[in-house]
Amino acid sequence: MTSLPGGSDDADSATERQPLVCAGCGAKAEGPQPTWTFSVENGERRYFCDVCSRENLRAIEGRLDSSWW
Repeated sequence: MTSLPGGSDDADSATERQPLVCAGCGAKAEGPQPTWTFSVENGERRYFCDVCSRENLRAIEGRLDSSWW
């Protein structure tokens, strides 16, 4: 697993020990490496399951600079 810029390996290790919980619907991740999206809001990572990510795709894209799409 690689660290994000500014992140620490300790934070990543703590995340691996606990199952991820979707900030949108509360679903729990199945398996060690789910294909979820995440955002950093107010310095805190928030994870979103595939279903919530797909349902909110337009809102997610709307927050990106046009160079991303």
